[in-house]
Amino acid sequence: MSNKFEIQHDLVEAQNKLNRLCQAESKANAAQSGTQTITIEPQFGDEMQRLREECSQLSIILEAMEASED
Repeated sequence: MSNKFEIQHDLVEAQNKLNRLCQAESKANAAQSGTQTITIEPQFGDEMQRLREECSQLSIILEAMEASED
């Protein structure tokens, strides 16, 4: 099993990747500005969902590790 610092590192990496994808998604949608109604469909939806789940799981593991230290 990984130690706490490795898990924290993995969590930060996953959060950073998610942030970059969200920013890329936002920029792609901003480029479509105009007067017509547009439908926004996520380009990175699957990857973003996977990263959200990974972040959630890593956070739960960290919380459990911190609780066991008390």
